Order: sequence, then structure tokens, then C-alpha cells
Amino acid sequence: MGIVTLRLHWLPGSAAMAPHAALAEIGVEYELVRVERDESGRGTDAYLRLNPSGRVPTLEDGELVVTESAAILLHLADRFPEAGLIPPIGSDERTELYTWLVYLTNTVQPTMMRFFYPERYGDDNVRDVAAGAAQTEFARIDQRLADREWVVGSSRSVADLFLFMVTRFGRRLEPPAWDSPNLRRHALRTFRLPGVRRMIEEQDIELPPFADD
Repeated sequence: MGIVTLRLHWLPGSAAMAPHAALAEIGVEYELVRVERDESGRGTDAYLRLNPSGRVPTLEDGELVVTESAAILLHLADRFPEAGLIPPIGSDERTELYTWLVYLTNTVQPTMMRFFYPERYGDDNVRDVAAGAAQTEFARIDQRLADREWVVGSSRSVADLFLFMVTRFGRRLEPPAWDSPNLRRHALRTFRLPGVRRMIEEQDIELPPFADD
């Protein structure tokens, strides 16, 4: 076995899901390092030296340290172009991918953070407002998927892995995000990718309700 140079620091069901699925989808050798935290949620000193924000995930690629889920996805897509996880440079689809990936990480994911952790942002009303905002964003995404299988182009990309992750985050909305018809079809299609199935198994998280569809 060769030397492992790719090391993903992760927690189950966290924003590490999409990078983890990308690594598995690429088929490259990688190592998983579960992040340890104390009772207050603080990471170890060693992890904070690696990623001073303390957030998950973090990717070590040799001497290079990459943080932020979307940035890790773009790095992996460029690092392993043969995996076809990103459209060609200079194409309109490449720009579309940037647009949707930034939207997912900059708008949808923070909305879900407010839903899950309202105490960080104010009172319980924050959660209600976030739930309404999240439903609006997922409705927009559902409309995007009305006449297409994937977020961008004709094949799966890192944007689809990120969308699968935030759609799972939205499982606790009422109704759950993946109850929207087009989002459900997308989530099922993405769930069937070998890398996504491997990620779910390795993170030991529950299967989506449509797993047997």
C-alpha cells in the first residue's frame, strides 16, 4: 500500500460529507481522522494548529492544508480532473458550477446553521425565520432541477455532492427538503453514486428514507 497523502478530518453528518463523498467518488486512497472535541465543543490543540477556526472539515494534501467544504471540493475536482467532478475551465458550465456551489455554501448552508443552532444568533424566533428561508431556498433548487438530472451540465459534479449534503441537513424541516419531488429525485440519484454510498457507510450515518426506492 502506498503512502497516504490525503487526510480528511471529519465528524459524522457534518459539512465533511461532501468532501468525503468526493474522495470516495474519485477512488483515490485517503485517510479519515475523526475530530475530537471537549465538552465545550473545542477541538484539540493539534487540530486548532491545523485549522485555527476549529471547524470541520479540513483536508491535508501532503503539506497543503485546505479548509472549508466548498474549497476542498474545488481543490479535489481540479486535483483529479479525470474523475469528471467539474466542467472544463472556460466553459459556461464551469461558471454555473461556481455560481451554484457558492450559493449552496454561502446562502443555503448558513440558513440551515441558523435553523439548527438558533441560540448562536438570537432567540427561538431565529429558528422559525430560518426554517421559512430554507424552504424558500429549497423551492428554488427544486425548480432548478425540474428539467435536469444534475445541478450543472449532464453529469454529476461537486455541486451535486454539496447539494446532497445540504438536502440531508434539511431533513428536519417541515416538510423535509427531500420531500420536494425534484429534490427527492436528485437526492436518490446522488445517493446511488458509489462514492456517496461509501461515505454514508464510513460515516455510519442513517440511510435516507428513500434508500430502498
